Amino acid sequence: MSAHSVAAIYRFEMARAQRTLWQSLVAPVITTALYFVVFGSAIGSRMSAMNGVQFGSFIVPGLILLSVFMQSIFNASFGIYFPKFTGTIYELLSAPVSSLETVLAYVGAAVTKSVVLALVTLATATLFVSVRINHPLLMILFLLAITTAFCLLGFVIGIWAKNFEQLQIVPMLIVTPLTFLGGAFYSVTALAEPWRTVTLFNPVVYLVSGFRWTFYSKADVPVWGSVAVMAAIIGICLVAISWIFRTGYRLKQ
Repeated sequence: MSAHSVAAIYRFEMARAQRTLWQSLVAPVITTALYFVVFGSAIGSRMSAMNGVQFGSFIVPGLILLSVFMQSIFNASFGIYFPKFTGTIYELLSAPVSSLETVLAYVGAAVTKSVVLALVTLATATLFVSVRINHPLLMILFLLAITTAFCLLGFVIGIWAKNFEQLQIVPMLIVTPLTFLGGAFYSVTALAEPWRTVTLFNPVVYLVSGFRWTFYSKADVPVWGSVAVMAAIIGICLVAISWIFRTGYRLKQ
């Protein structure tokens, strides 16, 4: 594996992020701040504590993941889709760069941007509510695993998409609704049956619950279930990417 190839693509992607700083970092942080103003101050003062945690603090992990999900997909999908759009993907395919190096570079850059966004969002949250992290090391590991999973998903979407509209189908019509219905702003245990059982079929529930556990040691589902769902998403995406490069699906057309 050529570290030089990976580093070159990685630096290019990070340079592109600097040119779109408003879109990739500032805008999501402003949006998150507005969420805290509305949910934390206006609504949060009238809400009872969730699982023994103040409502404003309880929604912090969910808000972080809401931003991370969207930006991870957008960063990774646009990163690989743009070379397809401009036709420079053929230069990449003909270069002495393996598929593993390509994935490491593009997904690695997207993960870096998503982790930075998550940490900046967390810092923003501390300006509005009290936040504690009971398991800081596990929080970072969960964050890295979740961002890697959704960046890999974004990479698959970027190759699959034929136009800019298709880049937004999965994050806007699937991921966002699943996130809002996945316990980002409430505890799943507060739901009545049969909705509580139905909600457990939503994979986002496990991601949000596991990430929230690293903050407050409170989880709606077993932590091992969260780890299993993260591993399953990563595994499925890796299999899909391997098949794409092996068959040239929408890469050599």
